[in-house]
Amino acid sequence: MQNKHHYVAIMAGGIGSRFWPMSRTAYPKQFLDVLNTGKTLIQWTYERYLPFIPAENIFIVTSSEYVDIVKKQLPQLPEQNILAEPSKKNTAPCIAYISFKLAQIDPKATFIVAPSDHLILEQENFQKIVEKALDFVSNINALATLGIKPTNPNTGYGYIQYEGLEVSNGVYKVKTFTEKPTQEIAESFLASGDFLWNAGIFAWKASVILKAFEKYQPEMFELFDQEKANFNTENEKQAIEKIYPQCTNISIDIAIMEKADNVYVLPSAFGWSDLGTWNSAYENMEKDYFGNAVASNNVIVIDATKCMINAPKDKLVVVQGIDDFIIVDTKDVLLICSKEKEQSIKEYVAEVKRHKGDKYI
Repeated sequence: MQNKHHYVAIMAGGIGSRFWPMSRTAYPKQFLDVLNTGKTLIQWTYERYLPFIPAENIFIVTSSEYVDIVKKQLPQLPEQNILAEPSKKNTAPCIAYISFKLAQIDPKATFIVAPSDHLILEQENFQKIVEKALDFVSNINALATLGIKPTNPNTGYGYIQYEGLEVSNGVYKVKTFTEKPTQEIAESFLASGDFLWNAGIFAWKASVILKAFEKYQPEMFELFDQEKANFNTENEKQAIEKIYPQCTNISIDIAIMEKADNVYVLPSAFGWSDLGTWNSAYENMEKDYFGNAVASNNVIVIDATKCMINAPKDKLVVVQGIDDFIIVDTKDVLLICSKEKEQSIKEYVAEVKRHKGDKYI
């Protein structure tokens, strides 16, 4: 049975620049069908929570410029459940906003914070662990995060180190957070066995995370607290437009999680990928006999192997004689890039901006 005090806040304000040229500032990757499944990433994320979170308790926090896209892609979502941020300020202000709002709607509100653009393949395992996290934080003054059991020494993720003793069934106290490590350090983390990938999925009571803001981010807390009487009224938009320009641009990890002493982690495995790059999309797609992942039904591949190819349905693309490449064709941009250079796509986007302005960004 669904718990009426359980909520989810799906964060959908990012621009996904490493998925350029498919992901653009005006239409970023969470609104795209990156894996050619027939659904966009935000639609998958929304549907992931429906079985165990009441539909009216699912909120989307996004940039004001994406509100219309959210309405179009999730027409079943009540309009008041879309929170519009007037500017991109990273995850801490976004979480402060939804926390103040939910604390007013329901003093017992306990909620999950989740990105809108991740892939989760094992729904049943995911639901079990999220419900366990929600139950744990419902009864204790704790901030919980889901840590993914690492499968390789990936340097693109943050890491969480945890203590060996269980404090509750499958829940451990967090020792340290480490931002993206070097290859050598990532290998030592993997070997030690007490490190997890930081998936950026959190669970807490609204009242508990607000206390943490008050303690560790007093200035930001004060900005929201002064305007809280306007939340859930027709003056909310005006209040948020007043608050946001004054907020620090900071992630929840740095703002709170790395400072707080009541942080716990649930080691998890549910087929997770943050779909941060074209390579991660490639890894999660079906491949042909030669290891090519093709997101289009109008591509002919000849003597090519291990390529990631994404092209419009109405355009014939013929690829011959290349190995280990990313090829992304859109109506106005064609990217051909070696797979091993994909971490440099952000630099290529900066180069495009320098030479061509914002037209292709």
